[in-house]
Amino acid sequence: MAAILCTLLLLIFSRSFVGTFSLGVGINYGQIANNLPSPSRVSILLGSLNISRVKLYDADPNVLTAFANTNIEFIIGLGNEYLQKMQDPQHAQIWIQQKVQPYISQTKITCITVGNEVLGGTDPQLPSYLLPAMKAMYQALVNLGLSSQVYVTTAHSLQILKTSFPPSNGAFRDEFIQYIQPMLSFHAQSNSPFLINAYPYFAYKNDPKNVQIEYLLFEPNSGTVDPNTNLKYDNMLYAQIDAVYAGMKALGHSDVQVRISETGWPSRGDEDEPGATVGNAGIYNRNLLQRMQEGQGTPAHPSQKIDIYVFALFNENMKPGPTSERNYGLYYPDGTPVYNLGVQGYLPRMSYSASGRNKNIGVGKSITSATIYRSRPPRTTTPIPL
Repeated sequence: MAAILCTLLLLIFSRSFVGTFSLGVGINYGQIANNLPSPSRVSILLGSLNISRVKLYDADPNVLTAFANTNIEFIIGLGNEYLQKMQDPQHAQIWIQQKVQPYISQTKITCITVGNEVLGGTDPQLPSYLLPAMKAMYQALVNLGLSSQVYVTTAHSLQILKTSFPPSNGAFRDEFIQYIQPMLSFHAQSNSPFLINAYPYFAYKNDPKNVQIEYLLFEPNSGTVDPNTNLKYDNMLYAQIDAVYAGMKALGHSDVQVRISETGWPSRGDEDEPGATVGNAGIYNRNLLQRMQEGQGTPAHPSQKIDIYVFALFNENMKPGPTSERNYGLYYPDGTPVYNLGVQGYLPRMSYSASGRNKNIGVGKSITSATIYRSRPPRTTTPIPL
């Protein structure tokens, strides 16, 4: 009885803030961990924050069911391992019938990301599968009468760029143009956005002596000026966004919106990961949230409100790779904030059965192919062109 009463109080308390405050961003909800709270508890946490948009890396039925009737919009994902199979229209339609149709009447599914960071990835075969799979998924939505509710896209790493500064000279790598050019036509025709995963943190990690960290953290700094446009940039993220817009324009497209499907800053890292601290992570995300609440656009696109999904909701203790990979979360698995975002005073406490917070936990048990797709793969550490 006490547990039920506590849950009811949390729901009443959290809902009292709906409509009075919003973080102004979406959130990436990864699940490569063995100590996360149940999806139903997560729904309480997100409700208390008035977060209305969530991005998954799969189509987890437990999550979609737990968020029924919550009015939260979901991006669901199709893993890279399914791209070859999903080129077949029949397989694509079966996937939609199994992963979307049973839930969409109660859970707002608004987007399907087909693959993640395929271009520039380790599998040279995947790029040729990507657009055919996207088209097959879109046609399946058309056939099932869902194309007006759900759009299809994919998320790209900034490794697709060969030039990113000055932003007006932004250009895609030559070897990827054969894939990006027809993809942009698809986006324009289906009215879907071009998604990028942008992490200014990597610029500092790769060259901490020469990269001004204030420029990356949205802190006061001298900024940079694009010599071609005379536009001033006071942060790297906005410059990266405009570089992508310039790359698309060079291919004849000014009719597709750029959205940030991932950005964030790690709160902990290895010795060779400078800048990965609680302090810097808090500064990055607080300043980012403040700018999103102000409805800012970039210098080259001031009237186009920036659309961002922060990575990530929780620290994930079973992610492979460097320590930073397990420490991008805004929250520990018990619901405690990793750092102060300025809104934690009314966050509901969350209980879970696993032991301890995800503070100093390593990779843990091996990750099977059945679970690896439930969050994004480790971020690339190849230097981003500046």
